[in-house]
Amino acid sequence: MSEHPLTLSTRMIDSGVYETAPNRITNELSELADGVAIVESFSHVVAIDSGDGLVLFDASSAPTGKAVAASLRRWSDEPVDTIVYTHGHLDHVGGSRVFAAEAAERSRPRPRVIGQARLPARFERYQATSGYNQTINLRQFGGAAAAAASERQDRPFLPQGTLWPDVTYEDELSERIGELRMELHHCLGETDDHTWTWLPDHGMICAGDQFIWNFPNCGNPQKVQRYPVEWAESLRAMAVCNAELFVPAHGLPITGRDRIRHCLEIVAATLETLVGQVIEAMNSGASLDDIVHSVSVPADTLALPYLRPLYDEPEFVIRNIWRLYGGWWDGNPARLKPPSDHAIGVELVALAGGIAPLIERALELSAAGEHRVSCQLIELAVAAEPESLAVHEARSAIYGARRGAETSLMAKGIFRSAKADSDAVVTGEVPETRMVLKLSD
Repeated sequence: MSEHPLTLSTRMIDSGVYETAPNRITNELSELADGVAIVESFSHVVAIDSGDGLVLFDASSAPTGKAVAASLRRWSDEPVDTIVYTHGHLDHVGGSRVFAAEAAERSRPRPRVIGQARLPARFERYQATSGYNQTINLRQFGGAAAAAASERQDRPFLPQGTLWPDVTYEDELSERIGELRMELHHCLGETDDHTWTWLPDHGMICAGDQFIWNFPNCGNPQKVQRYPVEWAESLRAMAVCNAELFVPAHGLPITGRDRIRHCLEIVAATLETLVGQVIEAMNSGASLDDIVHSVSVPADTLALPYLRPLYDEPEFVIRNIWRLYGGWWDGNPARLKPPSDHAIGVELVALAGGIAPLIERALELSAAGEHRVSCQLIELAVAAEPESLAVHEARSAIYGARRGAETSLMAKGIFRSAKADSDAVVTGEVPETRMVLKLSD
């Protein structure tokens, strides 16, 4: 068994030392309190014995659902009465079909599912953009996701059999199941359909992804709008509850009223400060380029064990804040209605006297650590001569070096994907980021 999650989280928060990845994908169960357990997975499942069946917060993903259910059943054989979706991301809902199948096998009623009112619209969007979302996940997560895609072939992005909500609510919902009282609260943050729940009899909050032991996932460059102000507001609302046990859906649970409040207030203040700085710069007439290269989060804040930029990162959040308040145009008039990348690439190659000087300069800049300019130059070279093996060999080397210099999974995933695409051109193989679309042709 792994070290108990509450022991590890207390030590990491109190010491300020990031000693191990806090999101442990073990599929092991730990009891957090009497009748309260967590199964740590890619996305956790929190189980509470209500005295009238189990209440689960989230169902984990389709690939991990069986392992999660097996761990849960070693702890309790009580029927699953209700599943509360904290939001509609697949790693939180995909495993629901496992619990539905289990109920059918045991001739028990299917678990009732509760979700916020916007959650069904998310599922409908996933059905409408299935191929696009699979491509995004391949690019973002790579490796294991690519292997899964080759097995998945033309299956839909939203796994078949995923349970849709039976009960939805708008702003707040109070529920009593057996001896368990729950107060569900809608909030905006990583998603527009998020639920955090206060369980007063346990002094406990189930927070979903509003706290993830990483810098808040509030700027994902490939996903829909995030909401930093409302995210911070939800954290402050949770802090007012004075919870003794705080359980997020990613990362470690936290115990202790003062410790929980301190963590929530730090993350809230970090988001609020970032939003304030961006808006202040926008009001002064700054362009997006000005803001991206002038606004930052202090290094000591990013060093906190629960705010490290290992998934999302402040630069992406800054861009998302701009999109939220300022739209998609970045303030550069040339990019309001720009030429094609190919047209600019051809012009630059002509000015350079051929493709070779452009490749050479891009490689020089990469070697010097000037990755932003290096990548821009090599992309223009690719746009000018997309079939050139020399260009793609250089592009592979450049993005390999840039990936190694990044911290966030999102940046690493996109740069790894760019390298893989160029490697595929050189070798004649199918790029994994195009695999899902090819398999569905």
